[in-house]
Amino acid sequence: MKLAMSKLAQYKPVAFDPSAYASKRRSFDTNFAVAYDALEDEFAALSALLEARTSAGLTQAEVAARMGVTQPVVARIESSLSKKDHSPSLHTLRRYASACGMKLIIQIVAINPAQTQPPSP
Repeated sequence: MKLAMSKLAQYKPVAFDPSAYASKRRSFDTNFAVAYDALEDEFAALSALLEARTSAGLTQAEVAARMGVTQPVVARIESSLSKKDHSPSLHTLRRYASACGMKLIIQIVAINPAQTQPPSP
């Protein structure tokens, strides 16, 4: 018992800020920056789902019940956005949003306004 207590006293979690890490690493690692930027849409979509669920004060199990699926299905929906092999359908995203008391809205925005201007005559 004393050994277990001493090991517990030695446990010191390390704080980790993924945003700060990514920002720092992007500044000196070009390959990392390219790969990270390629995932921007997935990060934004995952963030939107998690924000919708947490702002509604719901657990995955509660969202699942409202969608008529099981909790592991909701976990897969949330985790699938970080994978390239399968993304949830618009129908599934609409059901998820509705379960959170929200509406799915999709936007397409210009990357650079200068690129969207017609060429000069």
